[in-house]
Amino acid sequence: PILHSFCLTQREKNIPQHLVDAFLHSMKMDLGEIKDLNGERYNEYIYGSAEVVGLMCLKVFVNGNEEEYENLKPYAQSLGAAFQKINFLRDISADFVDLDRTYFPNVDFRNFSTQDKTAIEIDIAKDFEHAIIGIKMLPISSKLAVFMAYKYYFNLLKKIRKTKAELLLTKRIRVTNARKMYLFGEMMLNKNLNLF
Repeated sequence: PILHSFCLTQREKNIPQHLVDAFLHSMKMDLGEIKDLNGERYNEYIYGSAEVVGLMCLKVFVNGNEEEYENLKPYAQSLGAAFQKINFLRDISADFVDLDRTYFPNVDFRNFSTQDKTAIEIDIAKDFEHAIIGIKMLPISSKLAVFMAYKYYFNLLKKIRKTKAELLLTKRIRVTNARKMYLFGEMMLNKNLNLF
C-alpha cells in the first residue's frame, strides 16, 4: 500500500523519475560498505538520501507550479542536506561504533576532534542559513510544517554544538519532548503574531 500510494503521488505531482532513482541509489549504497567516502561520493550520497527527498516534497508543496519549484529547488536541497548531516552527527555512535560506517569524508572517528566537529557544524549552519530563505517563500499550506522541522533540527544542532566531540561517540543527542512542545508553541505564537 505504501509503494502504491507513493507511485500514485509521483504520477499526480509529476515527481521526476530521476529523483526516485537517485534516492534508491543512495539506499543501495547503504546496503554496502559506507566507509571512507571521498568528497564526491559523500555529495552523491547526501543528494540521493536527503536532497531529493526535499525536492520530492517540494513538488507536492508547490502543487504543479513549475516556476515556483525551480525557484525553491536550491533551498529545498540545502534543508535536506542539513537534516541528513545532523542525523550523521547525532548517530555517530550507532553508525561508527555499531555498524563501522563513516559518512563524513576525511574524518577519522577513532580520533574525532573538536576541530573536525566544528568544521561539520559550520557546514551545516551554512545549509540552514541558505534553507531559511526558501522556507519563507513556501506556500502557507506547507510553510509552517517545514518551519517546525527546521526549528527541531536547528535545536538539535545547538545541542550537538554544546556536546564534546568524544561524547558523540557514546551517546545519541536528542531534543526532549518538552522542548518539542515549547518549539511548537513558539511557532504557533509567531504565526498568530505574523512574525514569520
